[in-house]
Amino acid sequence: MTCFGLYCGKTLLFKNSSTEIYGECGACPRGQRTNEQKYCQPCTDPPELYDWLYLGFMAMIPLVSHWLCIEWNAKNSNSRGAFFQQVSALLECSMAAVVTLLVSNPVGTLAIHSCRVLMLSDWYTMLYNPSPDYITTLHCTQEAVYPLYTIVFVYYAFCLVLMLLLRPLLVKKIQWHINKPNQLENIYTALYFFPILTVLQAVAGGLLYYAFPYIVLVVSLANLIVYLVFAKVESYSDLIRKDRLLVLLSHWFLHAYGLLALSKGRQLEQDLLLLTLVPVPTLFYFFTIKFTKPSRIISEGSKAH
Repeated sequence: MTCFGLYCGKTLLFKNSSTEIYGECGACPRGQRTNEQKYCQPCTDPPELYDWLYLGFMAMIPLVSHWLCIEWNAKNSNSRGAFFQQVSALLECSMAAVVTLLVSNPVGTLAIHSCRVLMLSDWYTMLYNPSPDYITTLHCTQEAVYPLYTIVFVYYAFCLVLMLLLRPLLVKKIQWHINKPNQLENIYTALYFFPILTVLQAVAGGLLYYAFPYIVLVVSLANLIVYLVFAKVESYSDLIRKDRLLVLLSHWFLHAYGLLALSKGRQLEQDLLLLTLVPVPTLFYFFTIKFTKPSRIISEGSKAH
């Protein structure tokens, strides 16, 4: 009998050279999903480039959140201490990413096995449990996008553990001499945003999977323009500073990241053509700055206040 629903399947119980015995229709075990014949099949495909870019985006969110919190709390403190905390955050997130890949299937390698994402409903299988007789519900909730959904939670957990292990030691060694009432406020802030990120992944993981290229492009473009305006960069010569060039290159990297995700790496020629558009927003800013006069707008705004 064919299984009802999109994600109900029969699990293989026994197999030899001539016989295959399958169980009743139900949820597939973790690491498997149903095929077109409604049989549970192991996920053995390598992730596509788009999947890796999605995981990279989800890995960058805690790191960027750490950096923003550290920068915000370091306005009136030692900039050297803030720099070391940012390096520590980068080390924590990098180690968490490596450990997460090592403990994922296949264990001990930096590669992972995955199931292909076919549609948005693959992320929300709990909403598609069928009721054949409109009375009894077949519970077939499973991770159809294995491991793209749960691997993010594992990564967040390792980020949190490594932060609690490494960051206090760094703060104690580098910033103990700073006269601040609370030297661990960056850690306390992280204890707030990690639960928020966890809930965001649980509720909107599928939406983020399809929307993250646009999120990266819009946020990076808006942030770059705001930075150029408030840093009063009005000519190419104003960019000839190490910190400003670093910020510009970081935003260009994000532009390229978003464009590459949009193209999904299907055609190399098309990808290279898209990457030529990376400097266009910056060039457009300089071409139009004589008409917009951002420095005058800022000065008039400060006078109004």
